[in-house]
Amino acid sequence: MAHAHHKTDSHTVDFQVDPVVLELGQRFVDAGHELSLVGGPVRDLFLGRVSPDLDFTTDATPDQTVALIKKWADNYWEIGRAFGTIGMRKSGFQIEITTYRAEAYDPDSRKPVVAFGHSLTDDLLRRDFTINAMALRLPDLELVDPFGGVRDLHGSILATPGTPETSFSDDPLRMMRAARFAAQLGVAVHEDVRAAMTRMAERITMISAERVREELVKLICAAHPRAGVDLLVDTGLAEFVLPEVAALRLEADEHHRHKDVYQHSLQVLEQAATLETDADGAVPGPDFALRFAALMHDVGKPATRRFERGRRGELPAPRHGGLQTDGKTYEGAPLRQRHDQGGGPSCRVAHAVLRVRRRRLERLRRPPLRHRRGTPPGAVAPAHPLGRDHAQPAQGGAAVLRL
Repeated sequence: MAHAHHKTDSHTVDFQVDPVVLELGQRFVDAGHELSLVGGPVRDLFLGRVSPDLDFTTDATPDQTVALIKKWADNYWEIGRAFGTIGMRKSGFQIEITTYRAEAYDPDSRKPVVAFGHSLTDDLLRRDFTINAMALRLPDLELVDPFGGVRDLHGSILATPGTPETSFSDDPLRMMRAARFAAQLGVAVHEDVRAAMTRMAERITMISAERVREELVKLICAAHPRAGVDLLVDTGLAEFVLPEVAALRLEADEHHRHKDVYQHSLQVLEQAATLETDADGAVPGPDFALRFAALMHDVGKPATRRFERGRRGELPAPRHGGLQTDGKTYEGAPLRQRHDQGGGPSCRVAHAVLRVRRRRLERLRRPPLRHRRGTPPGAVAPAHPLGRDHAQPAQGGAAVLRL
């Protein structure tokens, strides 16, 4: 590994860069071009992580890039050539090299007008967040940080190189990426970024469902998924990508432990994640299906809620429809009926969650909470990992996770 020291803003950083990176940089410099490692891989160097995917930016055109790497790379592809990107593999790394860009987007479309640029700084300006707008010039490992990425990374702040409105107009998916980074890195979103997300939330509907899903999966599987979901809900993005979760804020928690079912669902999400194991265990983590089922387990309540007036005129607690399976009641049966009758996307999501819950419950079985043979009289039974409200004795003496 190559090892270099660089000082920036009085911080000394040790960069450990694979020789492949330096070799590639030298090839471009020898040909009279610039090449810089850019974006997430640079951020990860400051976080002490190594990324298997390497992004580079250059002043060379796609044709010039191909000429420089076609005999050097293990293999290469030109799928992104129209956007200035050439991809390749070398020594186990997946590499993308993109020509400097100064592209802009039609505010009413997601189709970029691609214009190749000539400045590394201008290229960094069009990136999503300051922590991703840093570059290492190669092969000398000179740090280029014109927008304070190192400062924001040390301060755990997510900010944009330019105005958030411009950034999110260029690519509304960046609002989802903000929530994902909050979940992955534990960073706080700058107030200006949060305000822009709130005002521009509806623009996420311009993005394809596949791209939104990809960001959502990464968010749910992150180290701090609750922070990401909270940001989606607080800014109104959830109204367009997870409306069932946003609606849970209006429902009272039947266990009386939270102000609403939304907070209860976030806690179940966190607790489900703690039950994950390593790759050799019963529930290798991160397990998206488990986590998403935990988050969505109560989404049937708003649609099935009803009040019934009692004999003395009082309004009892809301009642919900249920699906009986193996002695267990699953909320949301009316949604399943609506799905069978051709219900919309929300119904299909709820139906899928019900199926996931039934598959996952067996993995989450715990020892019974009642007095067990061999337990001294008066001894306290062990606590259920998700709390007393989530443990119910089932036939055969096993306790199951109650969602």
